[in-house]
Amino acid sequence: MMVERWLAQRTELFGHSVIEHIFELASTLEDRVDLSIGQPHFEVPSKIQEAAIEAIRAGRNRYSISQGIEELREALRQKIRQEYQGDDREVIITCGTSGALVLATAALINPGDEVILFDPWFVVYDRLVKLFGGQPVYINTYPRFTIDPEKLAAALTPKTKLIIINSPNNPTGVVASSEEVEAVAKLAMRQGIAILSDEIYKAYCYDQPFTSPGYFNPWTIVAGGFSKTYGVPGWRLGFVHGPKPIIDRMIRIQQYTFVCPPHPFQWAMLTALEVDVASHIADYARKRDQLLQGLRDYYDLVPPTGAFYAFPHVPWGTGKSFVEHALRRYRLLLVPGGVFSQQDTHFRIAYAVDETTLSRGIELLRSLAENPP
Repeated sequence: MMVERWLAQRTELFGHSVIEHIFELASTLEDRVDLSIGQPHFEVPSKIQEAAIEAIRAGRNRYSISQGIEELREALRQKIRQEYQGDDREVIITCGTSGALVLATAALINPGDEVILFDPWFVVYDRLVKLFGGQPVYINTYPRFTIDPEKLAAALTPKTKLIIINSPNNPTGVVASSEEVEAVAKLAMRQGIAILSDEIYKAYCYDQPFTSPGYFNPWTIVAGGFSKTYGVPGWRLGFVHGPKPIIDRMIRIQQYTFVCPPHPFQWAMLTALEVDVASHIADYARKRDQLLQGLRDYYDLVPPTGAFYAFPHVPWGTGKSFVEHALRRYRLLLVPGGVFSQQDTHFRIAYAVDETTLSRGIELLRSLAENPP
């Protein structure tokens, strides 16, 4: 068809998303058991809901300035100064953490630049790298999903521009150790390589404290957000902080793309920053323990230490065939590991669900391990 000739080649990078397909199935299948969707299942705390409603009723429904309202940026700056290195760190509010990643990669990557990704990685990283003409360089972290500084050093070339790190990790749920993160941060600083740290799951660390490369390297660019912490993924609010020259370029790009983040919800986040969600985090830690206990004799599973994901090795077949069989046989929704990786040997479980769903999911996963097709 003639119209197909008009399409830009870069659009071929974006096949139909497996995760989006699962979203569609989850909305249509009856009697489903959904362990696929990576979003908090708890309701938005009432104080945050009321703050959003108040902002809407107060008429805060027009554009904000592109970088986000100054009140929220200053509240974030105060927290950032207490925790991260770098005297010139600035912050921009973005349209979700995904928007933060788009702006950061757009501001940093030139055609031909090499970008280090730790495998498995969050699905958008390699697509964004390629969208802006970069070349992903994958570093295998299997079988325990740990970062080997020697592997990283060996992968660096004169073309290496950026390292992307995500801890706690999606899809594995593994929190990188302080030693791993420090090694990456200091190696990047010595070599003059940028680091983009995706810290959207920062609040969800169960067995060890969170560590950011920004604790050791003042040039670290940090992407964060509100959706996972406060249960507002549909509000599409994130942020980035880092060296001022980089944030300034991101602000320019936002002016010509997203224009500004959702205005009324920015005001609601001022309230959110003061809301204690420790009980929700503790609830997910308990669900993690329940999942580990329920699957320990059935699956090879690196214990997740953060986020709300687990990434077991399939007991038979490939990740894709296992997930397809789980859907056909039990209406159990999972995500195949090949979505996140160069290999398809695992599958992702999202345990941000209610107790009934989790218990039923564990029961079905046991049956799948015991009864291959």
